[in-house]
Amino acid sequence: MKIISRVFLFIIFRLVPRNVSWSSLMLVGKVFSIRGGVGSCIVRPLARLFTCPSNMAKSKFEYVRNFETDDTCLRNCYIVVRLDGRNFHKFAEQHKFTKPNDDRALGLMSRSAHSVMEELEDIVIAYGQSDEFSFVFKRTSTWFKRRASKLMTHVASQFSSSYVFYWKEFFGEQPLLYPPGFDGRVVLYPSNRNLKDYLSWRQADCHINNMYNTVFWTLVQRGGLTTVQAEDRLKGTLAADKNEILFSEFDINYNNESSLHRKGTTLIWEKRDETVTKRLKLPNEEEKDVHVTRSRRRVQAYHCDIIGEQFWEEHPDILEDDNS
Repeated sequence: MKIISRVFLFIIFRLVPRNVSWSSLMLVGKVFSIRGGVGSCIVRPLARLFTCPSNMAKSKFEYVRNFETDDTCLRNCYIVVRLDGRNFHKFAEQHKFTKPNDDRALGLMSRSAHSVMEELEDIVIAYGQSDEFSFVFKRTSTWFKRRASKLMTHVASQFSSSYVFYWKEFFGEQPLLYPPGFDGRVVLYPSNRNLKDYLSWRQADCHINNMYNTVFWTLVQRGGLTTVQAEDRLKGTLAADKNEILFSEFDINYNNESSLHRKGTTLIWEKRDETVTKRLKLPNEEEKDVHVTRSRRRVQAYHCDIIGEQFWEEHPDILEDDNS
């Protein structure tokens, strides 16, 4: 019997056409339905060869999956993934970033965030400043089954790899001395008001930090103070005091500084009409250029106030209805 089954298997592999399904071949053996006869000698080897992989994957070690924790994000909440540069103060110094703001570094951060949004289209808005970026997934998103660890690691890895990939586009021949790192966290916001307050908090932080850094480095670079002296000079000062120092001592109106530095970067999806030229072949075999207009979603950057209501009124499609 063993010899017969081996001969039969040899014939299958050598002579049977490739388009014949293996389920059909299994039926051949079953024609000989005598238990323990030729049919069983044929069916059993085939069954061993074509057993479902999912069954083969099971083992006694599979119980370890029970140690995994459920990190599914609560439904009907905006999912915010915020990334922060790890030890970026040192990174900026070693790569000689311009003080107080390096437009190359800010541009690279925005380009990396742009890449994340193109990869994960459920992100409805992103906001970034300095070495951080926040990504907001829509409330109804089901990406990665709403698992926080999956969302955070995918955003962090896509952002980090993009930062390295696009480095030369912004820094030219200046070498990247070592790979940057970004830590992440996931926070859920149940209402539009909560989400808007979160983004307002991040933009307010941008304003506070940028004003301080602008005055600090102006005192050092143009005022001749050491970093320690500049820090002492600014202790206990309010926004009005810092504005006065800039204006009275250096003739700088802070409100005229770049909106990129003062407001940060907001990325959203917008539909834009694009006109492309296509060459069509006519029935008489002549070719003709035809202009075709298509509406496509593109990521658009804004450097504007998002604390007030004007931005949200101009872009009502960003937020979902709280009552839905």
